[in-house]
Amino acid sequence: MFKAQRRLVTLSANIITGIVFFILVLVFLPTEKIKSDSPFVPLIFGAVVFFALFYLLQRVVFFSVSMLEKRILNTRETGMLTHFIDKLRFSYTVDDFIEVIQDVVEYEGDCSVLYVDRTNDYVIYNSPSRMACSEANIEKLEMNYSKHWPNGIYFIDREMGIVSNMKDARGFFLANNKKHLYVFCRYARLFDPIIYQKLIDEYARFEERTKIIASLSEIEELSKEWSLLAETQRSFLPKEMPVVSKLDLAAYFRPLVNVSGDYYAVLPIDEHKTLLMLGDVSGKGLAAALVMGLVMNTVKIMQNKEDLAGIVRAIDRAIKGMHLQDKYTVLFIGIVDTQKMTIRYINASMSDPIIVTQTPAGYKIKPLSSNCSLIGIIDLDDFEVAEQKLFRGDLILMASDGVSETMDDNGVELGNTDLYLETIQNSASKSAQHFVNDIANLVFEYNGNKRLTDDVTMLVAKVER
Repeated sequence: MFKAQRRLVTLSANIITGIVFFILVLVFLPTEKIKSDSPFVPLIFGAVVFFALFYLLQRVVFFSVSMLEKRILNTRETGMLTHFIDKLRFSYTVDDFIEVIQDVVEYEGDCSVLYVDRTNDYVIYNSPSRMACSEANIEKLEMNYSKHWPNGIYFIDREMGIVSNMKDARGFFLANNKKHLYVFCRYARLFDPIIYQKLIDEYARFEERTKIIASLSEIEELSKEWSLLAETQRSFLPKEMPVVSKLDLAAYFRPLVNVSGDYYAVLPIDEHKTLLMLGDVSGKGLAAALVMGLVMNTVKIMQNKEDLAGIVRAIDRAIKGMHLQDKYTVLFIGIVDTQKMTIRYINASMSDPIIVTQTPAGYKIKPLSSNCSLIGIIDLDDFEVAEQKLFRGDLILMASDGVSETMDDNGVELGNTDLYLETIQNSASKSAQHFVNDIANLVFEYNGNKRLTDDVTMLVAKVER
């Protein structure tokens, strides 16, 4: 349905474009008199008008197709699968997955489900229906679709056989890494085909999430292999800074032990907007690393990364859903827009994010004050996304409390000293990487090069002149 309607919209736009082109040719075709005076002026003007109208029509087509897709995905039978995908996006365990199946596929969609691990033909979950509980049906599916069945989505008929024509489908199944999810639905033919690729993609991401989380939990409970966990954790962090137009980026990450609760991310949204995030999970060790990975994955899978409030609430739900005692996070998340020259942000109880801006009197430090409570342990208060104006040459510093709370021999914290502010101001004219190096060196010198007592993490973004 979506493809047919999209073709109709595109065809209509092409017909209109052809008619406009024909009219312009007739209107702006030079007469004999015009040819002798200025033959190219009407042709050039006509071409400009044509391309302007063509661009406008293409934008109308793009908007129309987007609205059409949104309407189709969220209405009638297809809307049920869209709701399932939306809830699956925030499922982290098999229990979460089964709950979503029960709430959406079974209750809303009146469908039956069979979820099987084909490695050992173990039934993970089946709906309490004749179709999903039948031993004969389970054995038939086992015989038809072995553990070597290729990953993908397939349509099945009432006899459990593969069909290519969706009109004959009475269900479908998803295969991903020897896990099969069978959905028996008498109205499967009514789902719009556009939904299926979104469904298999989100299902594959869910299986990957559960594998990672299960791996981290197993390491914590059984093996205590810190180096393996540290390697897994570092895989969530950027291996290198992305190249972003008009932004100079640098980071510093030094965990107290092999694993850390600190994290940061740099995610370009488009050519002008870049998401920056830095946070710190309460506590140390394996549990903190597990929550850190959960936070990073939640941000990664969010489709609308400009919805900062939505991201924060999704992180809050994810942490609370893990039911880990006394685990929460503080974080700073913002979007730098180098076209509008602004930063929109939410500061969830991070104490140190600042903007360093140049004034006639020297460099001035402007705090990006907290406007949100702790995330993951208490009910979130109402909060709004704040915004600050940026100027060319401005430097944004995000740092965990391992920087400002570093102490000298007298127990004085670095963040409370003039030395810290002076170093920031004196280094603000340097590149992002040199600035980070200066602050890191200051931390170790101020500490007397003794063993640190906390993770040290920094993320710096400098608006290029």
